[in-house]
Amino acid sequence: MKNYLLIFFLFFIFNKAHSIETKIIHNIQNEIITNIDIKNEFKYLVSLNSNLKKLNKEKILSISNESVIRERIKKIEILKNYKEIKITEEYSLKLINNIFSRLNLKSISEFKIYLKDYDLTLEDVKRRITIDALWNELIFKKYSPKVIINEAKIREKINKNKNINSKEYMLSEIIFEIGNKEQLKKKYNEIVQSITQIGFENTASIYSFSKTAKTGGDIGWISENSINNKIKKNINNLKIGELSKPIILSNGVLLLKVTDIKISKVSINVEAEVKRAINYERDRQLNQYSKIYYNKIKKNLELNE
Repeated sequence: MKNYLLIFFLFFIFNKAHSIETKIIHNIQNEIITNIDIKNEFKYLVSLNSNLKKLNKEKILSISNESVIRERIKKIEILKNYKEIKITEEYSLKLINNIFSRLNLKSISEFKIYLKDYDLTLEDVKRRITIDALWNELIFKKYSPKVIINEAKIREKINKNKNINSKEYMLSEIIFEIGNKEQLKKKYNEIVQSITQIGFENTASIYSFSKTAKTGGDIGWISENSINNKIKKNINNLKIGELSKPIILSNGVLLLKVTDIKISKVSINVEAEVKRAINYERDRQLNQYSKIYYNKIKKNLELNE
């Protein structure tokens, strides 16, 4: 009931005149979240994933509300481990380049113009990506010793297939939580129904806890040699546009959509493929640890509404 009233309130104030009174919506250890913060998050998320425009405002505001809460909780934890919220300009530009390239823009100048359409600035983007970058760095420092990667096995597999047709998948993901295995079928059916109604990208924004959720679950191109056998088995026979069966992870469930497939006949670069495979597997495991750590922090914080 509380969430319903919150969304009703936000929906009401966002549809009033441009001069909106600032109201406090959340207070997390003196980190204030206002209706304006949520409105700005609304604009930011839509700028990253235009498919969100297809959702009704109530749904987008709910996503925006949760997104702001996640950002502030991460900020609180970052400041316990870092002196300031700051990354190098070089790293910041690299992350910005990744964003505008994904939007099919060619330069920062084009990106700035693009952002104006959403009443955003480059500084708005920098602030958000800085928090995400420092959070990822924090997770890496805390959990990288726990990441288990069998490089010898990966290299053996890639060497075995280096001179045969190489299959690559363009993948998108949804990683969701369940309380127990009995809930899996119900949650899976709920997500599949959502995909049918509003599309995979929007469903990822609603249900996925992966860091790709903000961009509709997009992972990009992945060679089959870079994918572990459990995941490969689930997508090997999928056609373009099809969805995998639920893949059970240590702290969630993974769904993959095959957006495109290509087969290359050239010999692959073994070292490059080994690196890609290791990075993919490391990111997958760190993403799981990130969710575990975030949930632990959130549980210990006092969220006043």
